[in-house]
Amino acid sequence: MRPCRLAYCTLEPDGYSPSMAFLPFLSGFLLGGSLIISIGAQNAFLLRQGLLEQHVFVLCLICAVSDALLITAGVAGVGTLVAQSPLLSQIATIGGIVFLLGYALFSFRRALKPDVLKAAKSGAPSLRAAIAACLAFTYLNPNVYLETVLLVGSVSAGYAGSDRVAFGAGAVTVSFVWFFGLGYGAQLLQPVFARPLAWRVLDCATGVVMTSIAIGLLRSL
Repeated sequence: MRPCRLAYCTLEPDGYSPSMAFLPFLSGFLLGGSLIISIGAQNAFLLRQGLLEQHVFVLCLICAVSDALLITAGVAGVGTLVAQSPLLSQIATIGGIVFLLGYALFSFRRALKPDVLKAAKSGAPSLRAAIAACLAFTYLNPNVYLETVLLVGSVSAGYAGSDRVAFGAGAVTVSFVWFFGLGYGAQLLQPVFARPLAWRVLDCATGVVMTSIAIGLLRSL
């Protein structure tokens, strides 16, 4: 250990440098990316809002900050407490099933009357409704807690000190990169969604994804 001085004191071992934190940071970044980059309910919702250019920044920020909070909780060891509360997990699961099935039904109904991009923009939800839906997709999905709090938290337990902080920072960073990239990158697909068929395919795919997730949650009860 380095000796403590009045002006500087460190608990890091001799030979440690900030550059050594890159590997745990990269590990957290890659693990977080492998979990978040998928066709899920939250991503499908954010993709649609990005295509409509409706409340994109606010929704991206909510998704990223929520992920950051859950990852931080996992790295801090909260995952162990959540795993020991079956009742809390069951309540969240039931709430998630009801919400996902309801939104899936809404998506299938919307697919029956697809709109082109301009018409879809005129019928877009208000900011309050969009925020409420975004929060529901984030916190009523038990898989979010399994992946961010439990899984990321358990892997981070293999690190200590600055390495553990760097691992968590990597997982948080990829969340911000992904959500803002998805929300604003969706605008590149606007020429495709100028046709009703594209919206029909997106809404049907969204409905199928949310129904499959809800079925999976139902089987876990």
